[in-house]
Formats: sequence, C-alpha cells, structure tokens
Amino acid sequence: MPNCPGKPSRSCLRPTTLGFHWYETWTGAGMNFENLSRVHEAFPDKALIFTEGCIEKFNRNQLNAGWLGERYGMSMIHDFNRGTVAWTDWNILLDEKGGTNHVGNFCFAPVHADTQSGKLIYTSSYYYLGHFFKFIRPGALRVSSAASRDTLLTTAFRNPDGKLAVVVMNPSDNRQAFRLQVGDKAAESSSQPHSITTFVVE
Repeated sequence: MPNCPGKPSRSCLRPTTLGFHWYETWTGAGMNFENLSRVHEAFPDKALIFTEGCIEKFNRNQLNAGWLGERYGMSMIHDFNRGTVAWTDWNILLDEKGGTNHVGNFCFAPVHADTQSGKLIYTSSYYYLGHFFKFIRPGALRVSSAASRDTLLTTAFRNPDGKLAVVVMNPSDNRQAFRLQVGDKAAESSSQPHSITTFVVE
C-alpha cells in the first residue's frame, strides 16, 4: 500500500498489484499473452501476479505426459516476458484422483499423492517449475532476452548475486542447435526436442 499520511485519499487506496489466471482456454480461446502485455503497458506501476493455474480434466493415464510441463513452461516464459513478477500454482499437491475438490473439477498438479500406496507421483510440471524456482531467486530482475530460432522460447533474470539465469525451452519435435550469447561472449549449445534447460551465467 502506498505511504499516505493523514486521511487516505482515493489514489492511496488503489491496489499496487493485479492478479490473473489462465482459464481463458475454457471458452475455446488461446492463451492471451498479448492482452497481458497491454495490461502491463497500461498499468506499468502495478505488479502483475499469476495467482492461480492448473490443467483441468484429470486423467490418471496422463500423469507421466510431457505436455503437462510444457504447458507450465510456455505460460511462465510468456507471462514473465510480459511483465509478470510472481507465478503460483492453484495447488501443488492433489490426490491420485485429481482432488479433493468440492465441485468435482478434478485437475492435474505438479505432485499427486497416491493415498493407497503412500507414494508421491511427480509430474513433468513439477520439474518444469524447478527450472524457474530453483534458479531464479527472490529479488531477481528480468532482463531482455530473445530467441533467434522460432522453435525456442526463452526468458532471463539477473539474480541478486549478479548471476544470470537463462531458461530455454524447446516445445518442438526437433533438436535445435543455438548459441547462448551474453554481450560479446557466446557458447555453443543445443536443445533437445520437448525439453527445458536453465543456464546460469556468472
């Protein structure tokens, strides 16, 4: 909340953050990342926070599917590149039926608990989340990054310790060679089909 001495004015009561979900796909629409850019441009002083997301229509046979993680990775990369400063899941842990849920809307989660065996099932979305939350530290600032290959997605952050974390995702069916370039220095690398990699540059 802004510092407003004395009697608060209307401007002092305006929120400093804006929250959003990704459920536009329920209506048949795509993921409207450009709309997020427009909100960020219209309200540059507001912190955009992704407050809830999950993949609906739970199917136990899909718990090991790679597309679960890719959906998260695509969302996070596009969201961060369009001004989002924080990203949180709807529920990090659900049971083996995608619940519990009082309205019967069973969903996927990064981790599922098999209540019969007592085991935890880690989906690909759990590992995709790790490529962001393990390497991009609190207080990090996003820096400009771009992929010159249309098969790759990328975002980058400067951590408080000065290290650069660069996330590269390849949602295509093909291996893609590329050079990671920072300033006048570059390193050859490649991205395997349907993979995500985080580079830490000192």
